[in-house]
Amino acid sequence: MIETDILIIGAGPTGLFTVFEAGLLKLKCHLIDALPQAGGQCSEIYPKKPIYDIPAFPEILAGDLVDNLMEQIKPFEPGFTLGERAETIEKLEDETFIVTTNKGTKHHAPIVAIAGGLGSFEPRKPPIPTITQFEDNGVEYMIREPEIYRNKKVIIAGGGDSALDWAIFLTNVASDVTLIHRRNEFRGALDSVEKVQELKNKGKIRLITPAEVTEIIGNTNVTGVQVNEKDKEPYTLETDHFIPLFGLSPKLGPIANWGLDIEKNAIKVNNALDYQTNIPGIYAIGDVNTYPGKLKLILCGFHEATLMCQSAYKRIFPDKKYVMKYTTVGGVEGFDGSKKEAPKAVVKAIK
Repeated sequence: MIETDILIIGAGPTGLFTVFEAGLLKLKCHLIDALPQAGGQCSEIYPKKPIYDIPAFPEILAGDLVDNLMEQIKPFEPGFTLGERAETIEKLEDETFIVTTNKGTKHHAPIVAIAGGLGSFEPRKPPIPTITQFEDNGVEYMIREPEIYRNKKVIIAGGGDSALDWAIFLTNVASDVTLIHRRNEFRGALDSVEKVQELKNKGKIRLITPAEVTEIIGNTNVTGVQVNEKDKEPYTLETDHFIPLFGLSPKLGPIANWGLDIEKNAIKVNNALDYQTNIPGIYAIGDVNTYPGKLKLILCGFHEATLMCQSAYKRIFPDKKYVMKYTTVGGVEGFDGSKKEAPKAVVKAIK
């Protein structure tokens, strides 16, 4: 039995930052994740994708963000159960919980924080009959390592942020980039749409709308695709890679059977207070939760984790009064006794 103060389901950015905020309160954390490494989607799906809305980082790669978070929480010595899925939960008479994974590993904690992001997920695939036979042979549903597209011909299909962002990014990697979307209008950020249009005008991106890829050409590997463009006869484009980025189909998995209030595949929480669910002691933070005005941003997950940890402390120690200290004054002390002191100039100024 693994014992901890806060059991975190999900080791993505929000789950990792929870370790830091809990550590400041001297609360021990253990994380469970079905993926074989920490980082969630940032590590598994788009480690090389740039992120632009993390404070103090005008641009940071998703994988680097995870590395920084892991370094930040190192003093607090979190435990990890990776490659296992949280399967069942049992509430004991003393109001604590036992969570068991699909491999039988048991975890005991007074607080459970569900930070499972979008949950388990599968890529949405276009309705092309032969697409599965080309998977990993020129068809990819997500981009993990951009270097495999170096000096290659690439066709991306999709109209959301992911399709736009990768089309822009790969113009500096691939020899030829084509973006195909079934509508003239895109669902992504306006500045990304404008950037694609600018690159099209410069001849760095071929933009084809409204159109769809209806057939993949090749024997073992992709050599081209058939395009059906409005008001034109179907035609063929040569390519080395076809990347349909139509998003992910999220599923909560076993967590959906834990008796939590669910709305549209997300867990309802009390955002007016502490992001607690309908079951006292179980919280949901990050993309996995829902409430009026919810925004699925990493930044919002960090905020939710901070308030959740304050509530968790009060629940674990109802008779203790916690006085918040700014890290600029108190520094950061790990469980091993080591401490990063605040700079003396800062302390003096605050005093």
